[in-house]
Amino acid sequence: MDPEALREFARRDWDAAAASKAHYWALRYRLEGSRPAWEASAALLAQLRRHRPDFPTPRDREADLQHHLRLRALLDRAAHAFAIR
Repeated sequence: MDPEALREFARRDWDAAAASKAHYWALRYRLEGSRPAWEASAALLAQLRRHRPDFPTPRDREADLQHHLRLRALLDRAAHAFAIR
């Protein structure tokens, strides 16, 4: 690896990079809907399964379910807070 290239990478304008990425994905979503995100997630899952064929394990699935239930409860609380205003 080139040490100077690594330093340049570390010194880059990370806020501008994040803004550019957000703009890119917003445009893709406007033009193509959720398909690009779905395809990216499917590709990531396929790559993960090449390294961990057993993924997701029952334990992974349970942890994911619990996370979704916690998120749902938070969203329900937020919706209720806005409804009573």
